[in-house]
Parts: sequence; C-alpha cells; structure tokens
Amino acid sequence: MGDTEQRDGPTPGTAVPALPGWLVPRPRLTDRISRGVLGPLTVVVGPVGAGKSALAVEWAHHGRSPGPVAWVTCDGRDEQPGVFWPRVISALGADGPDVPVSGGPGLVAALAARLAGRRDPVVLVLDDFHTEPGSPTAEDIIALLKHAAPVLRLVVLARRDPPLHLHRLRLSGELTELRTADLAFDDRETAALLAQHGVEVSKQVVSALRQRADGWAAGLRLAAMSMEKQPCPERFVAQFAGDDEAVVSYLVEEVLDVQSPGMRRLLLTTSVLEHVNAELAAELAGEEAGGHFAALVRENSFLRPDGHGWYRCHRMFADVLRMCLRHETPGLVPELHRRAAGWLGAHGLLADAVRHWLAAGDQGRAGRLIVSRLAVGQVLGLTGERLPDDLVRQLSEAPDADATEPEPVLVAAASALAHGDDAACAGFLDRAARLVAELPTGQGDRVTHCRLTHAVIRMAQSRSRAPDAARAAAAEVESLCAGLSRTVLSAHPEIPALTLAIRGHGELRDGDLQAAAVSLTAGLKAASSAGNGVLRRDCLVELALLEVLRGRFRAAGELATRSCQPPLPTWTATDPSRSSLHVVRAWIGLARGEPTRARRELGHARTALRGAPDPFLTEVCSLAAGLAKAAERSGPPAVRIGDAVAGCRLPSGLLRAVEPVCAAALDSSGGARTRVLARPGPPRTASAPAPDPVERLSVREREVLGRLAQMMTTEEIATDLYLSVNTVKTHLKSVYRKLAVTRRSAAVRRARELELL
Repeated sequence: MGDTEQRDGPTPGTAVPALPGWLVPRPRLTDRISRGVLGPLTVVVGPVGAGKSALAVEWAHHGRSPGPVAWVTCDGRDEQPGVFWPRVISALGADGPDVPVSGGPGLVAALAARLAGRRDPVVLVLDDFHTEPGSPTAEDIIALLKHAAPVLRLVVLARRDPPLHLHRLRLSGELTELRTADLAFDDRETAALLAQHGVEVSKQVVSALRQRADGWAAGLRLAAMSMEKQPCPERFVAQFAGDDEAVVSYLVEEVLDVQSPGMRRLLLTTSVLEHVNAELAAELAGEEAGGHFAALVRENSFLRPDGHGWYRCHRMFADVLRMCLRHETPGLVPELHRRAAGWLGAHGLLADAVRHWLAAGDQGRAGRLIVSRLAVGQVLGLTGERLPDDLVRQLSEAPDADATEPEPVLVAAASALAHGDDAACAGFLDRAARLVAELPTGQGDRVTHCRLTHAVIRMAQSRSRAPDAARAAAAEVESLCAGLSRTVLSAHPEIPALTLAIRGHGELRDGDLQAAAVSLTAGLKAASSAGNGVLRRDCLVELALLEVLRGRFRAAGELATRSCQPPLPTWTATDPSRSSLHVVRAWIGLARGEPTRARRELGHARTALRGAPDPFLTEVCSLAAGLAKAAERSGPPAVRIGDAVAGCRLPSGLLRAVEPVCAAALDSSGGARTRVLARPGPPRTASAPAPDPVERLSVREREVLGRLAQMMTTEEIATDLYLSVNTVKTHLKSVYRKLAVTRRSAAVRRARELELL
C-alpha cells in the first residue's frame, strides 16, 4: 500500500491475503507483532505448517499498525533481484522512473528517498523469505533497513533465520522475535481449532493432543480433520503420533523429499536421538553427512536449541523420520543405537547411554556401564540425578538365565529394590554373588566394582529392615572403598553418605554418642553433596535424637525442625525414621514442661515403631513415658528418676550419661526447680564432712563449667558452644550463684569438691 495509486493494479504477490474463515484467533501473538512493528525489524521463524503466514494475515487485518501494510509473497527460495524488487516496489507504491528494479546501491538509495517523503511509517511484510546469506538481495535489504529507518518497518516470515544481522539488532533492542516455541498452540487455541471441525473432547484430551503434536499447527489441523470421522476421538488422540498417514505424507512431501542426499541421511540417522550436537551427528551419520549439521541447524526450524550446542527435534517430525528410517534401512537402527550409546557413555551422559543400549537390545552393556561407573546410586534413587523411572523399570527385567556377566543381574537387583520388589531383589543378589565369584582372575577393578555395587544394594535393602545386616554391608563398603581413589569417591558421595548414615545409626544405638556424632555429621554433609534429601533428613533426625540424649534440647529442636523443612522431602507414614522424630519431639515436650504434648508424640512414636521395630528407640520411648508419669507424681526427684529408669535396657554407659538428662526433663516437667544431691562419692571420714547439697546445674551450665576448668576465656567458651558472649556471662552468673562463689577459680574448686566435674 502506498500514498499513490497504481495505474495497472497491484503486482501479483503484493496484496495482503484475505482473512480465511478457518483461522484461529491468536491475540497473544498478534499483540506481540503490533509491538514489534514499532521498531525496525520483526521476524517470525518456524517450521513448515507452524502458522506463520496465518498469524501475519490475522495481524494485518486485526492488529495495530503504525501505518499502511505492504505485503510481498516471496518464492520460498533464494530471491532473484529482478523478480523480488519489482514486487517490493509495487507493494510500497514506490514506482517511478528513478527507481531501478535490478537491485544494488542505486535501488536502495532511490527507494529510501521515496520512503523518506512519507508522513507515516509503512510496514513491509516479506512472507516465505528465504534468501541466502551474503546474497545481493540480502545485502540490499540490510542496506534498505539502515537507510530507510525509521519510516520502514520490516516483518519477515521464514522457516530459518533471515540473514539480516539479527545479532546486531538483538543487542541494540531493535529486534522482535517469534519462534517455534512461541508459535506453538496452547490448550485454548487447540480447543478452538477442534471446535471448527465439530470435535468436542475434555480438557485433558485437548491437552494430550497438544502435547503429542508439540503445539504444531499443521499437525493439530490434520488431527482435527481425522477426528471428524472418528467415532471415538479420545482413542484417536491416545494413538496419534508422527506415524499418522496424513502427518507422514505432509512432512515427507514438504520437508524430507526436498533435502539433498547428505542432508537426508543426516536427518534420518540422527532421528534415533532425543537430542544431538555436531560431534554426535558426525558419529552417527559419518563425517561427510555430519558436515551438513551447521546447515541443518540454520535451515531447519524443526530443530530447537537445547543449550550448549545441543538441539532437539520437533516430536512429530522426529516420529516421521524414525518411521522412514525403519522402513528404508531397518538393519541400521540397532547399530545407530550402539554408536550413540558408546559416544554418550564416553562423554559421561549415563542415562542417555543406558537408554540407547537398551534400545539396541543390549541389557548387558547397559548394566556393565552402570556398574563400571559405580552409578548404582542413580538406580536406587540415592542421588539428586537419577535414572528416569522408565529406564529403571526396563533394567529390572530378568537377564537371560544363561547370562554369565554379573553386572546386568546387579542392576536388575537395584531396579527391583527401587520398585519395592524385595523378593526379586534378593534373588538377583544371590545370583549376582555367584557370578561375581566366577569372574576370571586379573579383572581386579571389575571385581571390586561388582562387589561394591552388591554391598551398596544390600545396605539400601537392609537399612530399615535389618540394621545388623546393613552395618555388615556398610563395613564391607568401607573396606572396598579403601582401595578406590579419592577422586572416584568424591564423584559418588551417595556411597559414603549411605555408609556413614548406617554407621552413625548403629553407633548411636551402641551408646557411643561421640562416634555417632562424627559419623552422622559426615553423613549429612555427604548426603547434601549427593543431593539425597531422604538421607539428609534421616541424618538430621538422628542427630536430633543424639542431642536429646546429651540433654541439648534446644539443639535437638532445631535439628528436628530442619528435618521437616523444604527442600527436604516430607515425611510419610511408612518412613522408618519417623519414629525417631516423634521420640525427639516427646523429649522436647518434657523439657518444656509439656507432658501432654510429650504423651501425644509418644503415642505417634509407638504407632510408627509397630511398622518399623527399633528396640533402641523403644527403650528411649519407654524412658520418656516413665518420666512423663514421674512428672505427675510427688516425692524426691532421685526416687522418681529411679522409678523412670528402672528396667530400662539401654546400654549401661549410655544410661549413666542420660540420668542427668532425665533429671533436667523431670525438673522442667515438674514446673519448679528442685534440689538434687551430688552423685555418691567415696566414703568420707568424720573430719571430712559431706559437702552441702546445691541447686542442680543445667546441662548448659555444666558445659560452661567444664570449659572453665579447662582455663578457657569467656570468648573461647562462647565460640566453642556457639553462644554469644553475653549468654555465656549469664550462665556464669547462674553457676556462681548456685555454687555460692564469686570467682572462676572458686567455682572450679567447689565443683570438684561436689564431684560435678
């Protein structure tokens, strides 16, 4: 359109197309074009059938434009100046004797001069514009954009990026882009398209169809046309894929058959991949065909960038390519999967490599890869990066009965355990143990990896069901890990995380609090490195239980709270360590003088212990229950504590250490401070009377007093106990008052007399 009338009518291909009746309104995209034409360049890039032209036609009729719209329908190939420019000049209404039609600097200068005289901007739409980089037409368009600004606003519709210095305009903020992902239909638009064909289905079916077609407009339209004739549209959607006859015919004719032989081979051979880069493409297609990869990326908008040089093919186009590959060269498919698996495995892409080994029908190589990489944790779910569930299920299929390699059997055991099939897991473990024993001598690393994998699976299997068996497996893992390099172990933190968690769990139940604290703290750190939320949570709650037994109720409460906070997984009714959490909360309730809360938590703990018995926790739970009862009775504290601990079967050393904690909990639950006698000491003579009883020191006050005896300064005590200096001073004042002294040295001396140190 222009300011002057054309005597002979518009040149063919220069009129805005009529608005078709089947067009699906897409205001979310036409609004973006309306904003884009306020700047110099808008590009709409997408594959064949993505709806580029329909979108631009809708905008031209209903969108907002800063001026008249000039439309040029190109030839879809490299534009010849003698054909292209007359169309542009006619569409812009810039005809005249001073405007040459053959292109070049003269045309650009004359056309820019004509446009400069306009009062309003003009929008030029180039539909199906596919000129080659560096061609005369491309260079002239670049020059025209530069010299005709800001009057000329250009909209380019293409299947690939037009060679118009997009990077430069992108950096200056003068480029608007709509690409394949933007052009994809959403659920609302899909439903509107189906309604045009009289197809009414549920929102779930609409969403499923849109996902299967990747939002591709042509695929959705073809599906809708087929669904018109279907008695059960829902069943059609469930089966709709790239092998649909209409889809295949359309894409083969429009895309595949117009490719060169080398490009065609590249498309077909790489279709077995979920995502591809240049090196992998060359591995599958050969160096000669792989050399077309850069052109493939540039020219085929069915390939979507996936980051870091990787690309992913549009789902339906990939389906069509795979079907063509199977029909044309069926014997090549397994070999392509093997090549892909080898390359992916060598580059550390374990899940993709395993998927291709399985697709090639080689479960043995998949298992061997997993075991050689010590990646059983990804099968068991011990790491943040896990194998996809569909792969794990495939790996759980029983290997051939005559298989002689232990690796696929080990992986099958791990897969069975990951899906809760303990019986199958146990059977696979027995079979794998026999096969490992039969491995030839001289394969030390392989034997070590197999034995280590076997022990890790046993640890995971026995952790909550058979603690003694889990500790035995953990000991074996530690022994085997001693022969591995630090680099290998650091790459698999899930193995030490599980080992340390099991060891700390056992040490705590043995009453070795100091060793348990070291193991569980290290296990917590390793679990964080592995991204294992369940192990992190379990280590936190075990550390909370440990702090309870030390009498550090505030620290225990903080740890218990952390174990229940995101991003850690939420507790379920079947989690074995849930009973530990309830026991911790019960003791904290006692320490806060809330026996009712304590009894409620103890009830939850007993329920959880019925599903996952733990004799140690049962005893700690019973001790807390005894204290809750004792808190409601009268009588001397020592007697009530004695009644609470009577019959307790905790390790004797731990029981002695827990007695002051019981006193602290009982004191808090009683609601008032009591005075307790010092522990009995050796008999005293008449000339050495027993020291007077003193008010009992709290656990924290005992800790401060102990550090006084070590000649630590107030600042050093604060640092060691993670307290503020003022808090330490407050504790010191309380200690001095209770011991009836005024100086540090006197406090230490008095504490020794009372055998408090």
